[in-house]
Amino acid sequence: MNRAESESELVVLCPHFRPDVAPTGEVMSSIADGLIACGRRLHIITALPWYLSHRVEPGWERRLMATEELDWGRITRVHPFPTDKTNIPARALAFAGFTALSTLVGLVTRGPVHGVLAMSPPITLGVAGLAVARRHRAPFVFNIQDVFPDVAIELGVLRSPRLISIAQGLERFLYRNADVVTVLSEDLAENVRAKIDKPGLIAKAPRPRQGTDRGQVRVIPNFVDTDRIRPTDPDNAYRREYGLVGKTVVMYAGNVGLSQSLDMVLDAAKTFVDQPDVVFVINGGGSARTGLMAQAKGMTNVRFVGLQPPERVPEVLAAADVHVVPLKRGLARSSVPSKLYSILAAGRPIVASVDVGTEVARVIADSDAGLAVPSEDTDAFVEALHVLVEQPSERIRLGRNGRSFVEGWASPAAVAESYATLFDELSRKNHRVLSKRDSGRVTSKSHGQTG
Repeated sequence: MNRAESESELVVLCPHFRPDVAPTGEVMSSIADGLIACGRRLHIITALPWYLSHRVEPGWERRLMATEELDWGRITRVHPFPTDKTNIPARALAFAGFTALSTLVGLVTRGPVHGVLAMSPPITLGVAGLAVARRHRAPFVFNIQDVFPDVAIELGVLRSPRLISIAQGLERFLYRNADVVTVLSEDLAENVRAKIDKPGLIAKAPRPRQGTDRGQVRVIPNFVDTDRIRPTDPDNAYRREYGLVGKTVVMYAGNVGLSQSLDMVLDAAKTFVDQPDVVFVINGGGSARTGLMAQAKGMTNVRFVGLQPPERVPEVLAAADVHVVPLKRGLARSSVPSKLYSILAAGRPIVASVDVGTEVARVIADSDAGLAVPSEDTDAFVEALHVLVEQPSERIRLGRNGRSFVEGWASPAAVAESYATLFDELSRKNHRVLSKRDSGRVTSKSHGQTG
């Protein structure tokens, strides 16, 4: 990286950033930490904190925008226009408003800009990222955490053929016009490549894309912080607080939303009613929580615990004897739950209900850290849980295997270095393209003057 690059900014557009507690905010905050450690200056463009209760948090209200100047750069937070997740038209308008404000901030940001990194979902941030990159003649990297609209279509949230067609057209436009699309697994990479390669009349931005279709999609997995998350005694403060000491705890920890088959977890809990020492804990918040609590009414072996602050995550993970990862059918090809790696780092076994042959199933098989059964197969899921609940020594063995497996996994610093290296590579290519183009313009003007 030359001096000009070290003095320029990387513009990062993301829906959440600390102190917001969303999982994607934790991911991007850690990547930012690593980029700062690599000597990069950043301009983070994100939302005012709102994830915890789906409204702008106290201390941040009544602001359309807030900016913090820091030693390593700055953070600009704009209003997210939070709304009910189940109200799709209102949510679409909220994404549009957030994207418009983010785009405006990026367009007027003072340069020079070394590159632009935008995170999806929401996919609309890709529009902001592309616009900001073109405005500053900088490379654009589009980071895909979940493939949209695939997830929304699988869940039945997006049903209108016209809206699906518009969303898929936008998706392909952004993939084709990003300099690089980064994804978390080979499953997601093949999904994105298939869309890039699909024939069709998709408009392209004026600047030609760099690289080939295969090189344009790169796998940079999310990381696990094995220093922060470690195997510890399960009988901790979390268990004491929620009356779980001495129990065998089966836990779901994460977003209680539409993507998870949590009704299947309740069905599994019913098969343990004659074992009072076995307790099912659903830890987290989300749009499906209220309905799920109504379903569980009267079930004495099910506990609901609210979303915990990020600093308590290691303690929450350690409090379980078995963790469950239940994804609805079709979603494991479009989404990779980041909690998978954290559970392995905590040294706890996993029972996953996911599509056969996808990333989650492969990781569990390769690490020998749990049991993976077909998605939404309740009988297989219940059987796997009984196997681990009734065999403490097997739980310990699988947990140790998982911990050993992720100790060689990518660290936050390694993932950030991957992004730093990627932007350096793209910046060099971009400089050559722009220099050649500017040289051509000068030559053309010179010929015009002599003619």
